[in-house]
Amino acid sequence: MDVPLPELNALALRFAGERHDAYSERALARAHEEFLSRRRPRLAPFSLRADGREYPHFYALLADEDARFEEGELRLHAPPGAGPAWEFLRPFERIVVHSDGSAELGPTSEGPTERAILRVLLREHYLPRSRVEEDRAATGGERVELGGFVGTLAQGIGACRERALLPFSVALLLYLPEERIRLELDLPRSDLLVDPRAGRLSAARRVRRTSRFSWAVDRAVGRGDLTLLMARCLEVVSESSGLNAVELTHVFGGVRELVDSALQGLVARGWTVFDHRLGVYRPRPEAFLPSSGAPTLHSDRAEPMPDPALRTSVQELLAAADARATCPLCGNPLPSGPREILCASCAAKVGAP
Repeated sequence: MDVPLPELNALALRFAGERHDAYSERALARAHEEFLSRRRPRLAPFSLRADGREYPHFYALLADEDARFEEGELRLHAPPGAGPAWEFLRPFERIVVHSDGSAELGPTSEGPTERAILRVLLREHYLPRSRVEEDRAATGGERVELGGFVGTLAQGIGACRERALLPFSVALLLYLPEERIRLELDLPRSDLLVDPRAGRLSAARRVRRTSRFSWAVDRAVGRGDLTLLMARCLEVVSESSGLNAVELTHVFGGVRELVDSALQGLVARGWTVFDHRLGVYRPRPEAFLPSSGAPTLHSDRAEPMPDPALRTSVQELLAAADARATCPLCGNPLPSGPREILCASCAAKVGAP
């Protein structure tokens, strides 16, 4: 069950004071509604224990100013067994958090736990701004800014209280010796979410990066100056050998032009490159690890993607053709695979007597 909006309002008023006026309350309601409209399916609900106490949800922990989450546990309830539900993730049952910033990832069945470095990345959130602050900012005055954040759970909770910030979702980043695992949490509903690529992008397209490379990408996202769509595109493209805008639109939904704009923004920052011949966006590892060059890649596929210097993959060529194919009458993108020259709608109009 979702944490009700009045409870979120009360928490914002407690930490923000006069900043959370009637204008800010309406803005919070809009931000909350927009977040609900973008929700992804859940993988399993979770519960929290911090510093020896149980909490019904994250906001109860945030309201308890004595809670630091330096020691605690996140436990899943009735998680699914290993299979499609965990696509792009790693099955686990609990995460035990330690005061030194490390964590233990417990598997879903009997077996050894894995030790990792745990960091939290703010995702969707609301930062209270009064009408006076908005008017001042609109005329060139100083405005309340969030900035980015990647830190320990204790640091994240402290930052939320200090800035009167209400997070709707966060990503837990678990850095293992050979890779990084990203887990996304829906905080109002206390759910672990499925990966956005699950069921929409073949797991064989994923390229596992080293923790060092992933940490550099996470820091870039954590700066807080990217839109949500740009951040998600960067994360997905960086774990691939190259994707086109159509594939990413299928992953995130929405309009292809918006995804194209987000990808072009990443190219402008030098974090991705656009292959004009094949119509795909590729990551630039040297932009994140300039001192040591490209990191070692670990692919989940039995057969690796083709050498990027050759780029002769039939699959990539077909994907590029699909990305460029549009109806000559209305301009809408044509579906992938065998097709006619016109889209179904225009073909029906042309063929009508």
